[in-house]
Amino acid sequence: MPDYRKIKGTPRKEALGMDQIVPMYIRAMKLSAGLNTQRVFAAWDAVSGVKDFTLRKFYRDGKLYVTLSSSMVRSHLEFQKDAILMAVNNFLSKDELFAKDYDKVGFVKEIILK
Repeated sequence: MPDYRKIKGTPRKEALGMDQIVPMYIRAMKLSAGLNTQRVFAAWDAVSGVKDFTLRKFYRDGKLYVTLSSSMVRSHLEFQKDAILMAVNNFLSKDELFAKDYDKVGFVKEIILK
């Protein structure tokens, strides 16, 4: 392999950190939608405190649909939906793997409990 440092006219490239490379790789491989969806689900599990009662999660167009196994838990969460929504989005804003500027799968706008 040739030593490019000795070849004149070869531009020297700046080294990039992993915090810059990983988001570039995620965008280049078109993984943002799936990764963002998984990060939304992880945020729900971390913030809601009802991971054990959650049967299914579905996310589309800013709406997080959550199916719960207990009607009592669901009724308690109905009163806390606004606080949980803010906590989920706050969790996502601090998540380094969440692509904040990806318009197709972004922050949660509404939580629908079933």
